[in-house]
Amino acid sequence: MRQGDGRPTPGMCPTVTLEDGRDLGQIITLMNKSSPEHITAQFKHMVKKTQDPIERWENAIRHLSERYYQEPKSFSDRLTALFGPDSLVCKKLLEASRCTLTFEQNRQRFRIPCEVVNLEENDPEFQATLWHNSMFNPSIPGNIQVLAFIPRWSEAESESI
Repeated sequence: MRQGDGRPTPGMCPTVTLEDGRDLGQIITLMNKSSPEHITAQFKHMVKKTQDPIERWENAIRHLSERYYQEPKSFSDRLTALFGPDSLVCKKLLEASRCTLTFEQNRQRFRIPCEVVNLEENDPEFQATLWHNSMFNPSIPGNIQVLAFIPRWSEAESESI
């Protein structure tokens, strides 16, 4: 998600840290529906409906704000992120297979240790992530990778900041 001025929404741009303490910077993550096939079809339709990136962006924002986030129980607890070809961050995450995502929002910090899984192109979460990102970026290259971050909730921490 992006704020009105185009910057990523802070809550969905966690800082990524490997277990050895290496900070990989921030990534943009997505929340996905537990069964994303229906919404993926809607995202795909919105992308293909118009070549105008402004119209596509406006339709996507309207749809996401009016419908997508209205039912919290419909979401999976797995987050996903799209990486371009030859992404060094993606490569390091796959090599490590574990990381911690640190979110900061409204003077609260959340640290969520996660398992990292590379999704295959036919995976419903891969497709949902690809088409979600395509609504906002009309020039996604081929050969992308989508990673899933599976929280280890028993190890998660939060604190006021």
